[in-house]
Amino acid sequence: MKNILIGGAWPYANGSLHIGHIAGLLPGDVLARYYRLKGNPVFYVSGSDCHGTPVTIRAKQEGRTPREISDYFHDEFVSVFGALGFSYDLYTKTSSEQHRDFVRRFHAKLYEGAYVYEKTVKQAFCPACHKALTDRLILGKCPVCGAQTRGDQCEVCGGIMEIDAVIDPRCADCGGVLSLADSTELFIAITKLEKELRAYFDAHPKWRKNAIAFTKRYVDEGLRDRAITRTLDWGIDVPKPGYENKKIYIWAENVLGYLSAGKAVCEERGIPFEELFGANARHYYVHGKDNIPFHTIILPSLLLGHGGGLRLPDDIISSEYITLEGKKISTSQNWAIWAKDIVYRYNPDALRYFFIANGPEKRDTDFSWHEFAERNNNELLGAYGNFVNRTLAFIAKYQNNTVPNGITEDEIAAQINGLYTVVGDKIENGQFKEALDSIFAFVRFGNRYYDMNEPWKTRHNDEQKCGKTLFNCVQIIANLSVLLEPFLPFSSAKIFDWLALRRIWRPQWVSPGYALPETDILFERLKKISG
Repeated sequence: MKNILIGGAWPYANGSLHIGHIAGLLPGDVLARYYRLKGNPVFYVSGSDCHGTPVTIRAKQEGRTPREISDYFHDEFVSVFGALGFSYDLYTKTSSEQHRDFVRRFHAKLYEGAYVYEKTVKQAFCPACHKALTDRLILGKCPVCGAQTRGDQCEVCGGIMEIDAVIDPRCADCGGVLSLADSTELFIAITKLEKELRAYFDAHPKWRKNAIAFTKRYVDEGLRDRAITRTLDWGIDVPKPGYENKKIYIWAENVLGYLSAGKAVCEERGIPFEELFGANARHYYVHGKDNIPFHTIILPSLLLGHGGGLRLPDDIISSEYITLEGKKISTSQNWAIWAKDIVYRYNPDALRYFFIANGPEKRDTDFSWHEFAERNNNELLGAYGNFVNRTLAFIAKYQNNTVPNGITEDEIAAQINGLYTVVGDKIENGQFKEALDSIFAFVRFGNRYYDMNEPWKTRHNDEQKCGKTLFNCVQIIANLSVLLEPFLPFSSAKIFDWLALRRIWRPQWVSPGYALPETDILFERLKKISG
């Protein structure tokens, strides 16, 4: 049985989560819940990215410390993820002592190898502000596509650039023209790893198309060595003499959070860390497409440079973007739906369903309040919830709350048995929308079966047929709840309790004569919704 590591991207702790974050990260929870049902040891980890310039900028704006800002948003993230049912084995933060110590040890070993060297580079300096500037405090034009950009990665074309390549660089604080000064930094020689990275990339032809396209572009355009230290005040100290006034560059420590958090879970369970990052494992990394190069180039480079034989990422679950009412989400213009504003107002399964069924799995998708209500009312409530409710309510009213006698029909048994394989394969391969579509095709079959057999009529003139119909509907409901548990855990938990089901990924059957407890509706109709 393989160890399953699922790493959800670490959101910046400088502002609230929006629906784009939720849509991009939710597949990780689907994977974790599925593999737990299968019986695999699951290590589902993530955390808040507490270092870096975005946090320090927010802290300066509010007159607070970076730790105060990051801790505040970390607590908010924990609450939001909990409300949506994210089942992390560990959700931590990069400012934790455990992460800091792990990263320092990792870097100390990294520096001993053949892939880290010193290099003198240009450091941006603002004469008006009298301070050295980090990448996020530099505004200018991207040398690749010409778009206005901030920092060392273009938000338009995704290009990664050195600061001295930015066109017309200016200070983000005062708008002043910048000067460049010499600074000695540690670099990782990614160019020396080109052969290994190409072989790694070529060995994963089934990644999502965006991951393949982005990674191929970075490799084909020419890999570049990257600085792994920076002159910063807030971050993790560099474990090397002579670098006391510097910190580990955020991109070279936040991706190591998957390892530090995974190690913490291993220690808690008494499992050697090498087992999680060895051969008997499968690793998933779940994030938005803007994070692709950090998971397919940067993280593998750090792991290869470390030289400890650590497992490289297996599956890249990289989502496209989600728009809002047809427009790109913009936090700076407050054009966003903040997760904290909706997770306590709506059924979490309704939100989870929408962000999978209408999620940006293969292309950009749009969130509209109208579409959200329509999908809830027509699919969750109208199809699934209605099927469950009318079956169980009928049994309660006319069968004395007892599952009637019956035998599972061959066609129904065959569909149930086949779905576990079909849906499981799709989940394992990152095809979450197709998996959900397959399950809801069976929901529609259940409704047709109920309608065709007309138990409201046969209870008067063919009691045996009525009982058989209801018995088979109960079997469909039982297995739908298991198949949907990774997607809709809250409603599935109710049905698990009602039908005394086990949390295992295999067909389950409810015996005739089983006494149903009191049940209630799974979903409510959404009427008028406004943001």
